Amino acid sequence: MFTGIISDVGRVASVKPMKGGQELSIECPFASETHIDESIAVNGVCLTVVSNSDNTFSVQCVEETLRKTNLGELKSGSEVNLERSMKLNQGIEGHIVQGHVDTTGILTKIDQDGADLLLTVSFPEEYRDYVVGRGSIAIDGISLTIARNDGNQFVVAIIPYTWDYTNLRSKQEGDHLNIEFDIFGKYIVQYLKNREQG
Repeated sequence: MFTGIISDVGRVASVKPMKGGQELSIECPFASETHIDESIAVNGVCLTVVSNSDNTFSVQCVEETLRKTNLGELKSGSEVNLERSMKLNQGIEGHIVQGHVDTTGILTKIDQDGADLLLTVSFPEEYRDYVVGRGSIAIDGISLTIARNDGNQFVVAIIPYTWDYTNLRSKQEGDHLNIEFDIFGKYIVQYLKNREQG
C-alpha cells in the first residue's frame, strides 16, 4: 500500500526481455537500501524487487502489467516516479493508493494557470463513474485532486513543486499516464451495481 507521495524520480538503466514480460533495472538514490521481495511503486505500479546493487534495483513486469500500464513504453533513460511502501507508523499525506493501475489515460492538454499547470487527461468511457470533482486520483503514482471533470476527461492542477520533483516534467501531450481511481469510490460503485443486479 502507498500514499501517492513520490519520494524520488528514478531513471531506467536497462530493459531486458524475459519469458512472459520484461525486467527493468532502475537507478535511484535508495537502491542500496532496498531488499529482495520489497514492494515499490514504479509509475504507480506495485512491483517486487528481485535484485539490487549500490545504484540500481530490478523488478519484473508480466505481460498483463505491460498491457494495462505505460511500463511497456519505458526505455533506457526514461524517468519513473518511485515510492516505497507505506509504513504503519507514518501518516497518510496523499490518499490510499494500492499500486493497482486501473487503466491508462492520455495527456491531451497542458495549460498554465498562474503558478499552476493544468493537465487534461482523457480516459476510457467505462471508468466515468469513478471520477468525482475534488476527488482523489493517482496519476503515474502521484496523489492528485480532480479539479473538474467532463465526460471522459478530467483536469488536475499541478503545483510547481510536484512538476519539478516528479516525472511529469518530462511528459508531453499525447503521452500515456497510469491511472488508479480511488479505492473507496470503486467499492461504492461496485456495491451499487451489485444492488441493482439483485
